[in-house]
Amino acid sequence: MDKKAMYNLTYGLFILTAKEGEKDNGCIVNTVSQVTTDPNRIVVAVNKKNYTHDMIVRTGVFNVSILTEKSKFDTYKHWGFQSGADVDKTQEIAFQRAENGVIYIAEETNAFLSAKVVSATDLGTHTLFLADVTDGAVLSEDSSVTYSYYQNNIKTAPAAAEKKKGFICTVCGYIYEGDVLPEDFVCPWCKHPASDFKRIE
Repeated sequence: MDKKAMYNLTYGLFILTAKEGEKDNGCIVNTVSQVTTDPNRIVVAVNKKNYTHDMIVRTGVFNVSILTEKSKFDTYKHWGFQSGADVDKTQEIAFQRAENGVIYIAEETNAFLSAKVVSATDLGTHTLFLADVTDGAVLSEDSSVTYSYYQNNIKTAPAAAEKKKGFICTVCGYIYEGDVLPEDFVCPWCKHPASDFKRIE
């Protein structure tokens, strides 16, 4: 099977944020969908390896900032290629705080949603959170970014790949140096499996 066929599904990219105590954090997710209008509910699938995942499990509250086609690759690197367990992602970043106390990102986004978890379903590597939408606002008229648009227009191939030997993640550009990529390897940046890597020619 050509797993790249999955890239053609139409879904967006979002910054998912949470707050626990004094700690603010967030990560990039690509699965947020409205499932009902009355009550107004959404679902979001979050990788269990993301620090934000555990914050949501414990607090039951989160925000979604909807990224636009004007978003920059550095934004995806900041929110997606490092862990909130190791760094404070809010340093030197402009954000606002919603009524639920959780931050949202107003730049490079066109709307935010606040949500309260109703239920959580274990999907193995991910948890699917069903949540009531409690607040939201339109922030700009810019078009929402799709995963396809990100792949073709925002993600940049690292120049370092030209000088290194090994395997490159087709999702985020992380380079694994070595002659053999372990079958159970997981990208430390985007958490995708070895099947999403290709050999650097």
